[in-house]
Amino acid sequence: MTAPVHHQRVLIVDFGSQVTQLIARRVREAGVYCEIHPFDKAEAIVDDYAPSAIILSGGPASVLEADSPRIGAKLFDLGVPLLAICYGQQLLCDVLGGKVEGGHAGEFGRAELTIGKANPLFEGLAGVGKLETVWMSHGDRVTAIPDGFEVIATSPGAPFAAIADDARKIYAVQFHPEVVHTVNGTQIYRNFLKLAGLRGDWTMAAFRQEMVEKIRAQVGTGKVICGLSGGVDSSVAAVLIHEAIGDQLTCVFVDTGLLRHNEAEQVVTLFRDHYNIPLVHVDAGAEFLGALAGVSDPETKRKIIGGKFIDIFDREAARIDGADFLAQGTLYPDVVESVSARGGPSAVIKSHHNVGGLPDFMKLKLVEPLRELFKDEVRALGVELGLAPAFVGRHPFPGPGLAIRIPGEITAEKVAVLQQADAIYLEAIREAGLYDKIWQAFAVLLPVKTVGVMGDARTYENVLALRAVTSTDGMTADFFEFPWDVLGKTATRIINEVRGVNRVVYDVTSKPPGTIEWDRLLSGRSATAVRKPLPRL
Repeated sequence: MTAPVHHQRVLIVDFGSQVTQLIARRVREAGVYCEIHPFDKAEAIVDDYAPSAIILSGGPASVLEADSPRIGAKLFDLGVPLLAICYGQQLLCDVLGGKVEGGHAGEFGRAELTIGKANPLFEGLAGVGKLETVWMSHGDRVTAIPDGFEVIATSPGAPFAAIADDARKIYAVQFHPEVVHTVNGTQIYRNFLKLAGLRGDWTMAAFRQEMVEKIRAQVGTGKVICGLSGGVDSSVAAVLIHEAIGDQLTCVFVDTGLLRHNEAEQVVTLFRDHYNIPLVHVDAGAEFLGALAGVSDPETKRKIIGGKFIDIFDREAARIDGADFLAQGTLYPDVVESVSARGGPSAVIKSHHNVGGLPDFMKLKLVEPLRELFKDEVRALGVELGLAPAFVGRHPFPGPGLAIRIPGEITAEKVAVLQQADAIYLEAIREAGLYDKIWQAFAVLLPVKTVGVMGDARTYENVLALRAVTSTDGMTADFFEFPWDVLGKTATRIINEVRGVNRVVYDVTSKPPGTIEWDRLLSGRSATAVRKPLPRL
């Protein structure tokens, strides 16, 4: 493993918690770089990684089980500050000579933590003898702690809810400071990072400079192809790579005809005219719609779109002489979740087509300048690079585009209706000052027609559903509570201005039980090519 360029960094050891990524978010929010690595790789990479501090995550297993994920004493003997969370605390005690038992009453959900002793880990919290609201999720519990540790907090179900060895700067807590339900959890992480002597000076400006140098070192005099989708990730990647290597980069924009209203024109204008980046614009809308004609099944639609995209992109890439690299907009959550999908400890949520490698017939090496970043960090980098905040702050948009927002057969007429209605909807949200309060908003053209009355005539036209949700990560979501007047005015505009729609409904389903998008695969996978996985572009 090659050590990263960041000089102060935290190693997060993953034991399978579903909220391990939240630990990384809290650390990054404090301005400190960190990476998540699975427990079975941690001891092997620690020398090269040279962490300034270590955090052990929680996990679903029990240290009392023979096949539970484990580490040896090496990480505890490095002499760097360490914080152990939930399962990590129990494993620490088990490895260092304490005791963990099952059969006691567990704690799940909110709990009251009583701070028993002043400690730098709890600086800025309620104080000794006071209560702190935390989030617990444990069945086993620690019943004896290793030599050198003392108890600094308790809870009704965890007599050793927080322990500390101040001399070695090793701390362990039974609760989860990373989740929002632990009221002062962010402060606890900031206190730990302060104890570790970390300055919190990791910024997007520093990342930009470091990544430009890394891209230049990787690419040398080679040529890079970057596939533009019009989305935030590929756009930020393209601008960053262009800053590093200039005209050694060529962008290929495959216009599927399934983008938002006027989006293709915006992409071409931004990259060809504003940034002067070499751009190949492939207007392939007719090809995609032709391939989708008569197809209603969502999985089949996704496979057709993925396969067609690869065919067209490969065709255009072959025309670029001497290309050595393909740029992808892979993000850090993709990398972490894909490690789990390949046998890491976390319960698998989904696998990612953009991390598994390129199709065999595309003999290119990968350039993935965003693979260390979370989505909000990509947005911040985009602003740092000069992209307009309104552009980088756009809501997520699915790779297959409007195809999954038109349940049933897709036609050019349906696409045109949905593009117009969706544009009106988003415009109304922006005019009401609500766009940045919503995680994602979009319209869905339903395969349903209803009777209506417009003027003196009856109509028999399409139903349009509006969807808007709030979320932090897209894993769970609540429907957005619009002011009724905004919804009413939006519906009126759509019905008056969009020919082919005579009824508008609003989706008030949360996730779970629903999904955010309407027309998704039951497997949860993203669009896949017929032959090989579709790279994230």
